[in-house]
Amino acid sequence: MSTERDEIAVVGAGLAGCLLACFLARRGYPVALYERRPDPRTGTAERGRSINLALSERGLDALRRIGLAEQVMVDALPMRGRMVHPVVGEPGFQPYSVSGDRAINSISRGALNNALLEAAAKLPGVRIAFDHRLVGLDPATGEMTFDTPQGPVTAGARVVLGTDGAGSAVRGQLLEHGLLTESVDFLDYGYKELTIPPLGGDFALDPGALHIWPRGTSMMIALPNPDRSFTCTLFWPTHGTASFASLGSKAAIERHFAQHYPDLLPLAPNLVDDYQHNPVGVLGTVRCDPWQVDGRVGLLGDAAHAIVPFYGQGANCAFEDVVELDRCLSECADDWSAALPLFQHRRQENAEAIARMALANFVEMRDKVASPVFQTRKRVEHALERALPGRYVSQYELVSFSTIPYAEVRRRVRRQYQVLGAVAAGAAAVLAGAVLALGRGRRG
Repeated sequence: MSTERDEIAVVGAGLAGCLLACFLARRGYPVALYERRPDPRTGTAERGRSINLALSERGLDALRRIGLAEQVMVDALPMRGRMVHPVVGEPGFQPYSVSGDRAINSISRGALNNALLEAAAKLPGVRIAFDHRLVGLDPATGEMTFDTPQGPVTAGARVVLGTDGAGSAVRGQLLEHGLLTESVDFLDYGYKELTIPPLGGDFALDPGALHIWPRGTSMMIALPNPDRSFTCTLFWPTHGTASFASLGSKAAIERHFAQHYPDLLPLAPNLVDDYQHNPVGVLGTVRCDPWQVDGRVGLLGDAAHAIVPFYGQGANCAFEDVVELDRCLSECADDWSAALPLFQHRRQENAEAIARMALANFVEMRDKVASPVFQTRKRVEHALERALPGRYVSQYELVSFSTIPYAEVRRRVRRQYQVLGAVAAGAAAVLAGAVLALGRGRRG
């Protein structure tokens, strides 16, 4: 029978933590899963904090490995492209893939978390402790101190793994001990959720698309839910004349939405109440180094490398972390002192790559998707994919529909653009030569 000191402690029972518990239990480890919140399966969701996930191939690959993909996908809604809503005129659909049949999947964060939590709880060797907020950690011994409703509790572990999100208490403890460096780059943007309820018992918008209202310096997106509602998320500046701070009264809110999101008002009867009472969340990129200390304490997912949500890859990337750590443990014969450094070596470059792509995609979503130039470029890109199958693949497809490492995706896309640039330059030179020859012929 295992003792507390034999356990692997996973701090944070969110998506990454629950998945990690499943993978570790499958390897035969006794796992203690600690969570600062009450059991989410018995409570109610925090208002305005759902943020639907876009589950794509990287996340599905991880779920398949523990036999959960099919179960999870029952409540997922495939989105095969963006539906772009202009201020004036009809929405336009932009498929994600050249074939038009590939999709990212809208799924409730809470529903996915509960499914993973249930799966972990059923596995032998996994114990779960809710209402345990980490307030102390000795990285040298693995001894932890938690605040609980019954008072302080101490616990030990063979290895401590922090999967407790962007505001990680585990990372904070390592920082206090001077064992890592950290940078947090916040955007001058926040997010707020709104809801579009079902209309006449059906979806008010096309459920097969991710809806986006690009407005230059801001935007709104909407993802479908199984109950035929949509969860909308505003991404607005936090300061200035067109920011969350600038709208207070009911009249000001209605006036702003009538001007900038005119098709939303008839579909969102609770818009003003949602806007006034749902909180504004922060958006930022977290970087730290190292991700582990002496093979005894490690960080995964957002705790190590939180990113902004504009590529829909936060959870997918965290799930990929779990798969890679599992692979490293296999290659290192379960020697944690070798596996954790190897994990960081393999994942850090990829985490930085998706962090940069996510920031760039924010600019694309809010500024470019409504542009005729952008739309023409996408049509050309899809034409190249049809003409050069497997050799030319868009960045979006490589990120969302493959498990090619993020860093390799960036390198491949750069090579593709270099080749295209050379081809375009050659075509321009040939055209210029033809024009020049034609002019000479006429003069002759």
